[in-house]
Amino acid sequence: MATKLPVTVITGFLGSGKTTLIRHLLQNNQGRRIAVLVNEFGELGIDGELLRSCGYCPEDGDPSSNIVELTNGCLCCTVQEEFLPTMQQILKRRDSLDCILIETSGLALPKPLVKAFRWPEIRNGATVDAVITVVDCEAVSAGRFASNPEAVQQQREADENLEHETPLQELFEDQLACADLVVLTKGDLVDKATQAQVIELIQRELPRAVKIVESDRGTLNTDILMGFHAAVEDDLAARPSHHDNEEDHDHDEDITSTHLILDRAFDPEKLKKQLEALVQQQEIYRIKGFVAVPNKAMRMVLQGVGTRFEQFYDRPWQQSEPQQTRLVFIGRALDSAAIEKMLTVNF
Repeated sequence: MATKLPVTVITGFLGSGKTTLIRHLLQNNQGRRIAVLVNEFGELGIDGELLRSCGYCPEDGDPSSNIVELTNGCLCCTVQEEFLPTMQQILKRRDSLDCILIETSGLALPKPLVKAFRWPEIRNGATVDAVITVVDCEAVSAGRFASNPEAVQQQREADENLEHETPLQELFEDQLACADLVVLTKGDLVDKATQAQVIELIQRELPRAVKIVESDRGTLNTDILMGFHAAVEDDLAARPSHHDNEEDHDHDEDITSTHLILDRAFDPEKLKKQLEALVQQQEIYRIKGFVAVPNKAMRMVLQGVGTRFEQFYDRPWQQSEPQQTRLVFIGRALDSAAIEKMLTVNF
């Protein structure tokens, strides 16, 4: 029997740096033939397009492209409808591949996805080599995506209604519980003492000994991320989840996404100020997309977590594509009309 194709699952919360990590890995693939499956949250495929621009795959519209996008739902909820047929198609090309990378959406639980590798349609052809959990150091230090045990206990004592942890905290913990490796990103945005506190918090959440490595803007030796041979689908008992005793699980239905496609260019600094104002007005967790900039021949990538924004130019605009600004917003109970007004009427 042929060797099973190793699969690396890259998980982590919204804006933690998953796409940046995979982009660097593809650009430094050491000759590996890699297929990438991207699970987006929202209708615009920003992450998939960003990965294609790294130069690993030709942008020729070839249906056999090594980067496949799923934008119709979170993989942990749609493994049968979305994931299974896609994996079956990828496995048909098994002889031309060395490995598969799966980037989950920031709202995905990794364990239901890994369970799918027990299915007969997949089990004989692929195995989960490792689950890599990416953690945003600055976000965790600010208490946005992780629980503070002392503060939570004080709140519980003051208010019985706060007995249960929020879904986002459970998600953070479940992503850590399934990890074979934790990649800590954006550590340069906090001091050493704060970084040490974040690492201590992560270690408390890990159910077993798991290495924590730091990554600067996705830069990490490819060999660190691959070759675990963990066969994770056979080791799920050692990876406890908040949802182990549930038949199904539900995401917070108030967490939604909306997007804008605008036929205009923006000054980056003015746009950033408008987006910062939006984040103050609405509960927006993540902003990402491409921006047309006046008098610039290159496309600008914009990524935001909370009030923190990053930007860079990834490639020149192609002659065949419109120079549009396309942005995706992910958050709780978003007011799409107000977002559009802020960036059109009020800009």
